[in-house]
Amino acid sequence: MITEKSKAIIKEEMLALPKEVREAVELSNWEKISEEIGKKYLLDEDEIETLQLETASFLLGLVDEDAYPRDIEDEVGTSREEAEKISGEIFEKIFEPIDSAITENIKRSGKDKSPKPDQTIDFILSGGDYSNFLEERETQTPSGSPLVGGEESSRPTKRGVGEGQNQTNAPVKPRTITDIKSKFTV
Repeated sequence: MITEKSKAIIKEEMLALPKEVREAVELSNWEKISEEIGKKYLLDEDEIETLQLETASFLLGLVDEDAYPRDIEDEVGTSREEAEKISGEIFEKIFEPIDSAITENIKRSGKDKSPKPDQTIDFILSGGDYSNFLEERETQTPSGSPLVGGEESSRPTKRGVGEGQNQTNAPVKPRTITDIKSKFTV
């Protein structure tokens, strides 16, 4: 079971997601479902918590679909075959229903708004992908992320006035999965 500290961190990170995504994730009961799947595959408590943290990382958009089974294998400590089975079941019972709920939320919320021309073009060119109507996230997984084969970047530090640091308006690098995972205690 996920610790209270981990739950607070996940909740904080969920606030950065678009409203439609956040609502779908909150209604999904993903924690309980992932715990049940972990028990089905005879994972111990620590392994279940790690599975849930990996699932949260995927929900937060920090892990791509191809990396998720590999992360389960590496972090939870399962065999490749078992990780594939676990991830397949999680996709079926958690991610696919969330995806459907997001699409419905976007359809519902889009009825009140006029889409921007570029959204309409992107929607048509994508073959009907409703994610074109999602608002942009403030933090994206950077292309230099270790998840996509890039160099791992260190987390930016907050510097206050009077700490002897020069204040600049330089953009801050978005957080990576390593940054967020470092907050969790397993």
